[in-house]
Amino acid sequence: MNTVGDAPLVDAELLARLERLTLEWRACFLGIAGGSNSSRHRGSGQEFFDHRHFHVGDDLRDVNWRAYMRFERLFLKMFQLEPRVPIRVLLDASASMTAGCRAGEAAKFDCARRLAAALIYIALVQLDSILLQPFSDHLQRPQLASGGRSHFAPVEARLRGLKAGGRTNFAAVVREYLEQHPQPGLAIVISDFLDDSGSLQPLAYLSSFRHEIMLVQIWSEEDRLPTGEGELELIHSETGAVMKMALDEGAREAHARAFDHHASEVRAMAVRNGGRYASISTKMRLEEAIFGPLALRYKF
Repeated sequence: MNTVGDAPLVDAELLARLERLTLEWRACFLGIAGGSNSSRHRGSGQEFFDHRHFHVGDDLRDVNWRAYMRFERLFLKMFQLEPRVPIRVLLDASASMTAGCRAGEAAKFDCARRLAAALIYIALVQLDSILLQPFSDHLQRPQLASGGRSHFAPVEARLRGLKAGGRTNFAAVVREYLEQHPQPGLAIVISDFLDDSGSLQPLAYLSSFRHEIMLVQIWSEEDRLPTGEGELELIHSETGAVMKMALDEGAREAHARAFDHHASEVRAMAVRNGGRYASISTKMRLEEAIFGPLALRYKF
């Protein structure tokens, strides 16, 4: 994933491919539609809401033939059925998301923003409402995106304008999140999960309150296998604390083992609580991440 510059967070070619995907939840939430994501199709009692591009395998009965006669392109009519499962993207905007970036490699925060933009676009195309919720040691101002793809630009602008800073505090964030969002839903957490106070217990607490979790760990090669040799001074990206250490091949391998162990613990906690986990390297292209580790379900 390249560094965020003047180019769109997600290019037009990939946006077109994303229209075939859907965000899927597994839990059955009492009182609201959920589980199968099958509510946007033909049928009585459903309201026309938007169009999307036609793809092979779509139902021809939903094609807008008047639009085809005018534009000579196939568009699929989309219908909406309420209520929907709340989908919320918790985006880590702490200082650690800017650390560990090697020369020519995208920052974790840039990768996280691109991924969040892609997920939000998928939800909008499928007529879901989705909440962008940045956080560090507290929840920042949220932004709700709904109403179809035409409402993607404002949330992309918000993502572009976000700045990373502050310390990570999952315990405080989860506590605040549960107070503000008591209704269970799908919580997609995009983070490096580097919190000195620990991230596993607070995130498991989300599941205790029937929120389904999807944990997306963004990591850089420097996070896992630090470069350098000899006596080094390491500066904590969030606290500014200085730590001296001797770095050699043995220390590097020990650091990699510790990193892998932490990642496996995050994954195990997600699976143990009925959630999902994906590991995304900053070397990975956005398209590769979406169609690879995230394994989002195709909507046919």
